[in-house]
Amino acid sequence: MNKLVSVQFRKDGKIYFFDSGNLVLKKGDNVIVETELGLAYGEVCENPIRCNGNLSKLSLKKVIRLATEKDRDRYEKNRRMERDVYEYCLQRVQDRSLPMNLVSAERFFDGSKIVVYFTAEGRVDFRELVKDLVQRFHTRIEMRQIGVRHQAKMVGGLGSCGRQLCCTSFLNNFEPVSIKMAKEQSLSLNPSKISGMCGRLMCCLNYEHAYYEEAKKDLPKLGRRVKTNRGEGKVIRQNIFRETLTVSLESGEEVEIPYDEIINDAN
Repeated sequence: MNKLVSVQFRKDGKIYFFDSGNLVLKKGDNVIVETELGLAYGEVCENPIRCNGNLSKLSLKKVIRLATEKDRDRYEKNRRMERDVYEYCLQRVQDRSLPMNLVSAERFFDGSKIVVYFTAEGRVDFRELVKDLVQRFHTRIEMRQIGVRHQAKMVGGLGSCGRQLCCTSFLNNFEPVSIKMAKEQSLSLNPSKISGMCGRLMCCLNYEHAYYEEAKKDLPKLGRRVKTNRGEGKVIRQNIFRETLTVSLESGEEVEIPYDEIINDAN
């Protein structure tokens, strides 16, 4: 029976799942897998698990085989060349005063191409830079401009929560995140509090947004006037966890009132 196996291509990088086929694998094995970009070398993160469903319906790529010593040598050679390409490219960028920031260099397992990732404020004319790289390394070179979120995803790091960045560890796609989500969750709007390592709004603001919307849909909105057993007032805060509203009464007093003690809207 086919099993589901988790594979990591870089240390502390994102974990991907593959169909192990009929191979007998265990944690720590090095394997060659099929990816959208061709064959890749990775390490099994955990012992494979049986999948009750049909793996073909999950559209999983397959583990081709266990890696050999020759595969390991090729992998190490690729990593060395990536470092050489990055260092040389960084020097040429500085020499040519190009307005770009290098992120990383990645060589395909079969050695057919090297992709250099960078960030920049606008378009960059890197044609001469590519010529320098091709002349030096005698292989196909692709320059790929990425955004700051993808940069954080590739570089990795720890978030303000103390955990590994979500984009590095498990997120497949970047969903839109807005300041409205922070407002809905009554979070501080201080940019340093709600921004991730990339400088953009934290992806985790999106995780609970649907719950907050559902929990608040029947509540009086902030600024709405309501009638309570203590008199009329204006809603100034909502606490969906304690199921209370903080109301500023006409007397100037602020009171925290459970939902069921709100008589009705005063408007």
